[in-house]
Amino acid sequence: MTRRVVITGLGVVAPNGSSVPEFEEAIRKGQSGIRHVEAMAEAKFGCTVGGVPQGVDELAEAAFAADELLAMNMSHRYASLATLEAWKDAGLEQPERESEAVDWDTGAILGTGIGGMDTTAAKVVPLTDAGKAKRLGSTSVEQVMASGISARISGQFALGNQVTTNSSACSTGAEAIAMGLERIRAGRAERMICGGAEAASHYIWAGFDAMRVLNRGSNDEPEKASRPLSASAGGFVPGAGAGVLVLESEEMARERGATIYAEVAGQGLNCGGHRTGGSMTAPNPDGVRRCIQMALSDAEISPDEVDAINGHLTATGADPREVGSWAAALGRGPGELPPITSTKSMVGHTLGAAGAVESVACILMLQGGFVHPSINCEDVHPEIEPYASSIPHTLREMEDLKVIVKAGFGFGDVNACLVFKKWED
Repeated sequence: MTRRVVITGLGVVAPNGSSVPEFEEAIRKGQSGIRHVEAMAEAKFGCTVGGVPQGVDELAEAAFAADELLAMNMSHRYASLATLEAWKDAGLEQPERESEAVDWDTGAILGTGIGGMDTTAAKVVPLTDAGKAKRLGSTSVEQVMASGISARISGQFALGNQVTTNSSACSTGAEAIAMGLERIRAGRAERMICGGAEAASHYIWAGFDAMRVLNRGSNDEPEKASRPLSASAGGFVPGAGAGVLVLESEEMARERGATIYAEVAGQGLNCGGHRTGGSMTAPNPDGVRRCIQMALSDAEISPDEVDAINGHLTATGADPREVGSWAAALGRGPGELPPITSTKSMVGHTLGAAGAVESVACILMLQGGFVHPSINCEDVHPEIEPYASSIPHTLREMEDLKVIVKAGFGFGDVNACLVFKKWED
């Protein structure tokens, strides 16, 4: 039999809440975390708003030693804070830095879409070009390498199992959870820290602005800028943060009497092959449909058992096609599609962290029996209008919510889908 994998801890650093309690309060209220970003304005971006987590440096200074902070750039701080919160939430004790014990049964898969580009741009390139490479210091490599976030976590929590960083563009965070699920299922680990992180930096966001895929029309109204599912959506709003889930085998969780939030019941990962509408920047609709159905099959969940959808839904022209793919995958047309919501409407698109931050939102919704609103889409896109009744504009109470499906679709035509199931002992 396949081992069941459960979630015992949650951690998040998001633009609208730098802890799980703050984040839950914000998504219940439909509270945006999008703000004016002066660095974007100074760089003369077309889009000058973004989702930047607040108070992170102060939180990090309270949680980590001064010498450790010197080696931690922003993505390290996001990932470390979210992991620490999830670890404590799971009822686990953080090991002492001086301890020689290694936790051989616990590993981490923490992804990022862009990696340490902020450090590369702000520090490595200028100093190197100025002939001052010696001033980079001894920690520059660990800050710029993509695997820096998982490497950092491995030392903070004495992890001895697989520790790695995945990167599959905007499907990264969901993919990390899928990979952790499979490792535990296979009996190669008892516990995995899974999720993703992405720093807040105009250097990271510059390429997207150059592509003109960011919303340029709401700079004067930041909180209204992220508009998934909307007819007036003008592109996505860049965001940053981290989401972390502690995954455990059911046996391990029961053995230590842990609180179980939900089950990761199934996953699907695939690629559309850049065919039939798919490309480097757009998903193949058939690939999306197959990925969703793959996850449902893996979870042994029928389409009519899906109670809610947390979509990728970025506020681009891909939104109508995505809704169509959900309807096709579930075989549920207008009036039948379950509630579909976009966390990005409140936090923007956190890139490699998106699937993880939004998975935290999914677990909170399962736990609390609600679906959070998808804000700023009062003017539903004409192609989505037939499904308008499925879009919650305010908090929708759902006491019987048992199954929520989360998906992420990334550059490269890569897809990831997760099925979360409410834990019922």
